[in-house]
Amino acid sequence: MITRQISRGGKMIDYSPLWVTMREKGISQYYLLKNGIDSKTLDRLRNNCNITMLTLEKLCTLLNCTPNDIVIFSSDSRF
Repeated sequence: MITRQISRGGKMIDYSPLWVTMREKGISQYYLLKNGIDSKTLDRLRNNCNITMLTLEKLCTLLNCTPNDIVIFSSDSRF
């Protein structure tokens, strides 16, 4: 899977750890859909767009993991 990073105020949001964590735990997007993560949110995650803290918490609960297993924030080297 190719991920795209989007600059948000000097930070880069990257949800590639989410897809790795899901693969490692054998959890599908269908499982997330059936447990409260809607298709619009999945699309936002695929496109590395902002999500709410509530959604991040829900993902952590569903995947039994920490935010570090879902998202990476890296500094934008252009500043």
